[in-house]
Amino acid sequence: MVNSNYLSRREILGSAVLASFSTIPGAKAQKQKMPNQKSRPVLFDGATILLQGDSITDAGRNKKKPEPNKQRSFGKGYAWMAAASLLIENPNSNLSFHNRGISGNKVHQLAQRWKKDCIALKPDILSILIGVNDFWHGLNGRYEGNVETFEVDYRSLLEDTLLALPKIRLIICEPFVLNCGVVTDEWFPQFREYQAVVQKLALEFDAVFVDFQKLFDQAIKHASPEHWAGDGVHPTPHGASLMAHYWIQKTTG
Repeated sequence: MVNSNYLSRREILGSAVLASFSTIPGAKAQKQKMPNQKSRPVLFDGATILLQGDSITDAGRNKKKPEPNKQRSFGKGYAWMAAASLLIENPNSNLSFHNRGISGNKVHQLAQRWKKDCIALKPDILSILIGVNDFWHGLNGRYEGNVETFEVDYRSLLEDTLLALPKIRLIICEPFVLNCGVVTDEWFPQFREYQAVVQKLALEFDAVFVDFQKLFDQAIKHASPEHWAGDGVHPTPHGASLMAHYWIQKTTG
């Protein structure tokens, strides 16, 4: 049996976090137009939307037979929650959502599979959430890249994307962490440099910027960091749900 009190608390927490953004000075002004968007809405009839990234986007998806708009091809994370919500809200719009996140990926690994997992799909809208592994794997000795490598690789990826798909609309999501689990004081302030690069590139490429760190900084005022991301990196269902609602709010509102 579903615990209605538990669900109520979850819904209240999520609503409280999202509502809190209306009180942040300049919050509405942070919404930016996408390339070629002009006054058109982000979503339009027949649009193909691709969500890319690492494990946070992957969320356990079935990679053997990826299909658009199928839950098994999306996993259980924010990408599926956002896609499902928008498909329900727009039943006659013929939207096509794809998830190509792969756990553990860094920017250079996105680039290695970009022709197959992005360009070949010819998305009208591309959302990227990447960066935490570029820092984390360097911190634990599994990767030799640094913030300069990250910026060069990310910029090159975006340039290649626009060269192949000049009319694509970009959504660039901020990598985020919560100070719990594997995330310690050792992560800071260096991780903030990676976040600064992402924000810089979003402005440079005229992309919609989804500031997930600010979202979770607000969220921990309402519940513990572990409530939103048990290990500090990977969102719980509560955190994923919050991300999905915020992603929709920032990109379609």
